[in-house]
Amino acid sequence: MSGEIHGGAPAAGYPGVGRVLVVIPTYNEAANVADIVARVRRAAPAVELLVADDNSPDGTGVIADALAGTDPAVHVLHREGKQGLGAAYLAGFAWARQRGYDAVVEMDADGSHAPEDLPALLAAARDADVVIGSRWTRGARVVNWPLRRLLLSRCGNLYARLALGMPVSDATGGYRVYRTAALEALDLASVCSQGYSFQVELSRLAHRAGVRIVEVPITFAEREHGDSKMSPLIVVEALWRITGWAVQDRRAAWRRAGRARARWP
Repeated sequence: MSGEIHGGAPAAGYPGVGRVLVVIPTYNEAANVADIVARVRRAAPAVELLVADDNSPDGTGVIADALAGTDPAVHVLHREGKQGLGAAYLAGFAWARQRGYDAVVEMDADGSHAPEDLPALLAAARDADVVIGSRWTRGARVVNWPLRRLLLSRCGNLYARLALGMPVSDATGGYRVYRTAALEALDLASVCSQGYSFQVELSRLAHRAGVRIVEVPITFAEREHGDSKMSPLIVVEALWRITGWAVQDRRAAWRRAGRARARWP
């Protein structure tokens, strides 16, 4: 990790939450990055942004540097190459924790996560440890998604909820707010997944840690520019990992039950 650009004094913070850093991972998002940064700055002027760019060959990092050069609330983390969504977020979490932020936001660069929904997520973070911008809770909307993607997300989330016993409607959703204290309660060093499974893994860790998770309805829209990073491999990884975690959790429960029986009476 190198090439950080940041300037000026930190923002005073978001009311009731504190200093907030919005982490936006990018890879070949030259068509989107300036617009998404501008929308975040309009929607929530009190937050700061970190563009975590994986050495995009289309010049995304150069555009981000130019934005940071004119706005002290915008920072850039240049990474050595394409290492995946999960790795980018973990790097952003570490960057935020090292600099004393109180909360970190996950947000896609492609516009599917509307910055205009961010104030509602941050308002919920005043009384929660983790806030998930949910596509599948009452009041949410999904725009311009083909039926195949709708079914994939719905079924994937149902499987994750049932297999892992989590009371979360959108475990794969990537629009989130994490209190820094909550991140410190999670075993982030154990995280090894990407894409859909990365978000499920963090949901599972948060649920197991007993932190307070709330879901806020959002409007989710398909990207207008650039190519989706979704692939069959990401879906397969998610299903494989969720199944493995479910088996691991059940084995642990059986062992605990066995020890309890051995102590009785």
